[in-house]
Amino acid sequence: MARTKTYEEINEKIKSGKVTVVTAEEIIPMVKEEGPAAVLEKVDVVTTATFGPMCSSGLFLNFGHSDPPIKMSKVWLND
Repeated sequence: MARTKTYEEINEKIKSGKVTVVTAEEIIPMVKEEGPAAVLEKVDVVTTATFGPMCSSGLFLNFGHSDPPIKMSKVWLND
């Protein structure tokens, strides 16, 4: 039967500062080298977060309405 980690176990490691966190990019070679079971014993959290824009990233800016209403055709932010 496969070993699982509970949320309680992981949260306790986070609180105690003994959690092992890796990125999605880092976990792939680890699993290829050591196998899933060995990595499961060592790694507690795999994060997929990023600071860079992704393909589904989006942004809506609301500049309000001018009087009279005008349509913006080109907008520059921060020059």
